[in-house]
Amino acid sequence: MGLFGKKDKAGDGKVHVKGMMADPAAFGGPSSASVDENDPIWDAIDGVGLDQYATITKGAADQGITDEAGLLAYAESQGVGQAAFQSAMSGWNDRMKQSMAVGQRFNAVYMGKS
Repeated sequence: MGLFGKKDKAGDGKVHVKGMMADPAAFGGPSSASVDENDPIWDAIDGVGLDQYATITKGAADQGITDEAGLLAYAESQGVGQAAFQSAMSGWNDRMKQSMAVGQRFNAVYMGKS
């Protein structure tokens, strides 16, 4: 039995539909499934919502800020404490790795399309 025969016999316990796009989560990437607006993934992190996080990061980029210390100082100038923004930055980046919907919403706000 060759490699392909083993692959066909192994199966993964999932139902597959020929021609359908695979969810990247099946390969360790972010899920492409839609996310309900009431899902906890949208909850603010240390008081910083996703839209606010995107707006602050965009503002910092527009100011030419390219380092983390500068970003944290800019966040503080926008009314968000440095520790809270540091936590939010880590948390929102983790959530973007979990769900493409989070990254898409971040990009829409960042690019001014929301």
